[in-house]
Amino acid sequence: MFELKIDRGEIYCSVQLYKKSDEVFDFFSNANNLEILTPSFLKFKILSELPEKIKLNDKIDYRLSLRNIPIKWRSEITAWEPHNRFVDEQVLGPYRKWVHEHLFVDNEEGCLAIDKVKYQVWFGFIVDKLFVKKELERIFSFRSKKLIDLFN
Repeated sequence: MFELKIDRGEIYCSVQLYKKSDEVFDFFSNANNLEILTPSFLKFKILSELPEKIKLNDKIDYRLSLRNIPIKWRSEITAWEPHNRFVDEQVLGPYRKWVHEHLFVDNEEGCLAIDKVKYQVWFGFIVDKLFVKKELERIFSFRSKKLIDLFN
């Protein structure tokens, strides 16, 4: 079961997983697992040398392709609270702003994995409505289904 809402530069996506937050967070702390959670149509490739485990202030460079346009992206980990939450922010990339908070909330069934993103696109509302929002829906739907496959 997952919930996805995208509206006015904000994304809220939650998925119930049947594992506790410590196990799910450990999966996310390995940057190589980003490729597992990214749909193949993005042609996602990590370019940086990665640490064994992500930590505060780490920067990750990668390349992806949107509508056959190659894009370089750099994210920085700006908050790191093991087993509870972390935040990655775009330093370089296609958005004017991209702040992605990952939350892991234990409950009776396991944990609720929550993505909250605040983003701004270049050229505003029309570009977001016509192109970006649809792509983000595809990406976060894929990600949620993949998490369900991995942890349920």
